[in-house]
Amino acid sequence: MVAVLTPAVLRRLAQTPELLAAAVPGDLRVGASLRERWPADLVAAATQQNALRARAGGRLRDASSMMLTAAGLEQATSSAVAAHRAARVAASVSSVVDLCCGVGSDLREFAGAGLRAVGVDRDEAHAWCARYNSAGAPVVVADVRDVSVGRAEAVYVDPARRSGDRRGGSEPPLSWCQELPASRVVVKAAPGLDVSLVGSGWEVEFVAEGRDLKEACLWSPGWASAGRRATVLPAGDSLVADPSTAPAPVRPPGRYVVDPSPAVTRAGAVADLSAQLDAWQIDQRIAFLCSDSRVSTPFGRVLEVAASLPFGVKPLAAELRRLDVGAVDFRRRGLAGDVEDLRRRLRLRGSRTAVVLLTRAEDKPWCLVCFAATFS
Repeated sequence: MVAVLTPAVLRRLAQTPELLAAAVPGDLRVGASLRERWPADLVAAATQQNALRARAGGRLRDASSMMLTAAGLEQATSSAVAAHRAARVAASVSSVVDLCCGVGSDLREFAGAGLRAVGVDRDEAHAWCARYNSAGAPVVVADVRDVSVGRAEAVYVDPARRSGDRRGGSEPPLSWCQELPASRVVVKAAPGLDVSLVGSGWEVEFVAEGRDLKEACLWSPGWASAGRRATVLPAGDSLVADPSTAPAPVRPPGRYVVDPSPAVTRAGAVADLSAQLDAWQIDQRIAFLCSDSRVSTPFGRVLEVAASLPFGVKPLAAELRRLDVGAVDFRRRGLAGDVEDLRRRLRLRGSRTAVVLLTRAEDKPWCLVCFAATFS
């Protein structure tokens, strides 16, 4: 049975913590036992709620104590990203209106940062969850288009992404979000956002959590301190793309390679990272950077090059055998091909794990066999 998580059902679940504690997704015997004490629809709702909490565990802090819906979880900002944004907002203002607040993943971080935060969402179940998850922050059930924010100190908008649209299409549309009359506005957007849709004077911050590019965050001119910025969590290191930075030099591969964070590449800050590390590109159209000195940076994965050679299946297989490689993490950039077919053809048998970069060097198909660089 699939439960409909209405506000009434969610409220009943919150009032029966012993049911939530006992409901185990997928355990039919436990489910049958629970239905002897509680209505079948409530047991189904509790089981579904725990399944959602389990899915949220890697993204949302204290997920086991949150109230969620499937649609709300899909839209929810990860706790690390929401906390980073909340800290930046709280550094400038004392209150914020959270439009399209969903189940409250951002709202609770705003409140936790000491901001007076008010949420708005047209979905009653999401509004109930947001109020619960933020420990009682006020939430209004309304269409955000009908809400006046002219007197708000700051506004945050997390518009719903249109299904299957990774280019930034949303509802309300980005144009509506950027035209809000508040003096300070911040908008969450898809990481594949078409930056040509962003208004003049706005900052586009591409945020990655580890190696995973999470979102583009748009800061209105009242907040902007850069044109484009790459931020890498959990530390929160930021790299600003400076339009005056000269292009990185292009040279053959060196001893070490830096695979930039996707936030850096999306922000157009590869040249800035190159200048910071005194590194170079191996091809003017490829973002891989190289250095002959061991470097350390939060803005990319540093690998030590064990073999550098023109791409070819037989030569690559020979190098992998020589290096005793039995497992490969392929990173492909600028070189087409079926990675799984290549993996089968290589017939790996060794004991070590390598990273193989399938790329181009000075416009020639190239591959680099690498291992993680160690730092003493």
